[in-house]
Amino acid sequence: MDARDRVRSVTVGGTGLGMRGLRAAWRRRRADAVGLPPQRAERARTPGEAAGAEPGPGGGTVRFERSVLSLRVTVTGAVFLGWDGAGPEPSYALAGACPAPDERARLEPDKDGGWRLVSERVLVTVSRHGAVELRTPGGALLRRDSPPRWWESHGNAGHATGERQPARGDDGAVATAGPRWMQRSQLPPDARFFGLGGRTEGPLLRGGAYRLWNGAPGSGSTHGDASVTMPVLLSVADAGALLVFHDNSWDGVVAVREGAEGHGSGHDRPARCEVRMTGGPLRYWVVAGAPFRVLHGWAALTGAPAVPPRWALGPQHLLDGDGAAEPQVRELVEGFRAHGLPLRAVHLAGMPQRGRLRGAAAGTATPPPGRAVDEVRLVREVGPGVRPVTGCPVHDGGHAAGAFVRDARGRTVLGATSRGEVVFPDFTDRTVRKWWGTLYAERLGQQAAGVWHTGNEPLSLCAFGERTLPRSARHALEGRGGDHREAHNVYALAMAKAGYAGLLELRPGHRPLVLSQAGWAGMQRYGGALPGAAPPGWEGLRAALSLVLGLGLCGVPYAGPDMAAGTVPDSAELYVRAVQLGAYLPLFRTRSADGSGGLPWEGDGRVLERVRAALAERERLAPYLMTLAQLAHRTGAPYVRPLWWQHPRDRRLRDCEDAFLLGDALLVAPVLEPGARARQVRLPAGGWYDTATGRRFDGPATVRVAAPLDRVPVLARAGAVVPVRDPDGGTALEVWPPVPGRTGGGLLIPDPGEGYGRPEAERFTVRGARGGAVVVEREGGGAVGYPVRVR
Repeated sequence: MDARDRVRSVTVGGTGLGMRGLRAAWRRRRADAVGLPPQRAERARTPGEAAGAEPGPGGGTVRFERSVLSLRVTVTGAVFLGWDGAGPEPSYALAGACPAPDERARLEPDKDGGWRLVSERVLVTVSRHGAVELRTPGGALLRRDSPPRWWESHGNAGHATGERQPARGDDGAVATAGPRWMQRSQLPPDARFFGLGGRTEGPLLRGGAYRLWNGAPGSGSTHGDASVTMPVLLSVADAGALLVFHDNSWDGVVAVREGAEGHGSGHDRPARCEVRMTGGPLRYWVVAGAPFRVLHGWAALTGAPAVPPRWALGPQHLLDGDGAAEPQVRELVEGFRAHGLPLRAVHLAGMPQRGRLRGAAAGTATPPPGRAVDEVRLVREVGPGVRPVTGCPVHDGGHAAGAFVRDARGRTVLGATSRGEVVFPDFTDRTVRKWWGTLYAERLGQQAAGVWHTGNEPLSLCAFGERTLPRSARHALEGRGGDHREAHNVYALAMAKAGYAGLLELRPGHRPLVLSQAGWAGMQRYGGALPGAAPPGWEGLRAALSLVLGLGLCGVPYAGPDMAAGTVPDSAELYVRAVQLGAYLPLFRTRSADGSGGLPWEGDGRVLERVRAALAERERLAPYLMTLAQLAHRTGAPYVRPLWWQHPRDRRLRDCEDAFLLGDALLVAPVLEPGARARQVRLPAGGWYDTATGRRFDGPATVRVAAPLDRVPVLARAGAVVPVRDPDGGTALEVWPPVPGRTGGGLLIPDPGEGYGRPEAERFTVRGARGGAVVVEREGGGAVGYPVRVR
């Protein structure tokens, strides 16, 4: 126990959780002392010189003195690279089997004893010492990886065979720890870094170290800790965009440093990236091209994002507290209705009370969609922890099936939460996921229309040390076997998979809603990310925007933290600005505690009026949001996009972190500072209209726009067609005139309903006519079919 642990133990010990946290800490220390292999002398290794190559389908292998590099180009355009015999499978990130190889790609000799692999979107060259260069087909450098270095125990080396002897602890338990390794890379000096999951410090990753370990923000020694971490790094430079995914779930750190271009006789300083992992294989995927091509290739590799139900794109509210009864829910819903505020779902935190809501259908095979009042749905909190109480059906059933995580001695691992000690199911076991999915019938019986997974980092309170399970805890890992060091980051992903499959089986024909507080690469296949409340204060607004942008660039488009989580009288202006920002984010949820605090009608009438206007605009854009959701499912493009999305070579846009694009049509510039009534907005190329005043601006340029307290600046692209909801509930087309001499357009993808229908995209073209008139036509001919409103 060091000084930091002593301070934490005193802090926790002063609460009701003190003794429970101390017991959990000592149990974890004892379990790791027995279950983890002893530290041994290590040897640093490098690949050595190339000794030959063996071409194969889509690539081949390059043999070095002390390692093997596998290369493969897939039909999706992604490139796989695996050192020391590592293959693309097994993988929790991939959506099924590895894509088929591209037969057109060939591994051929290169100069100076190296090799090269030519593909349609990227050129891969391997030097005779193991350095890997990724270039565009035209030869522009995207990234250069130095020969990797790894450290392994004596007598545990694979010697270029890829086969390693597992280390054993003193008790004979096998520990599947591979060597820790490091990879350093250089990128063009103008490159900027994005991604690594949901980070709260800015979508642009500044110089520093970012930890790859799911946990509460600020829980680790490096900045940028988050509950949704992914080893997905996106770099954007003049040469192009490049996504690199290290398919490794072990604890690690990614350190980045921005480069600088020399002026005059000065030298360029390349951008740098360093990846360090504590174990597992050194394997990674590369997707190159324009940003929209990169995200499309990433979705083809890891799975299409799930389309949320229509109601889940509307305003939602969390009723926080230790369980909520029916009267509290009805009082909340009726309060929203009485004040003219739209509400689509109520989230219930804490364990539900014994009394269930009216109309419950527990025990039915196909429960009806949950509703609290009229069309308002219920979303229930679900945590992985199970109370170890004999007589509890969930605990007894899981114990009989051997479903809970065990330590190296075969004992069930006990964790600590605010509600007591719990045990955790092993979601890396397929049979456990199947068993867990059947338990969601209880939530559906409580009228739940969706679930919200919390504490699935997994979180276990601890007086000192990390708040997680012992690192030596054993997991099935789909039959391979391993410990918590490898399973921690994918635990929430596996739980989301179990919940999604369970809801789909219990309620066939309905799109499940599964929201997850933590996750990993591929979580978009099962739902969205809801990592809790944004940090307090004005910095929380920047953090919320940063988190959503980062997750979108990592392939999780449906995401958003809690907005306006404080009490309204504390800061009316901050509350209003938080709601205004949240109204344009993919997942929009506000928050209050036990029906009081954080409700808009608790402030003065002006607060209520401004909140009502923001929620009404959210409802008006419902057809546009559904179109973006369907588009994300088909192409991988996020709803919320950085300003450089269509203009990655505009360097000023790469550094812009206070505005975003909502689809291709709208640019939202939220107010992130107190007292601001106007702000500067950097515009991409093209014409843009202020949606409030109708004034047109021409980009690229930096303009000053008004930002009164009753709205935030929103600009529409010239020539855009935005599907909106009419006052009568139908769909209309809002059209912004194109720049003279140009044309525009847009699309509408109707809501398929509760099921998985794939409606056809309806495309529209906009052009100017004589006399300043605007003509809207349906592509392919035929009537437009919707009311058209030219703004």
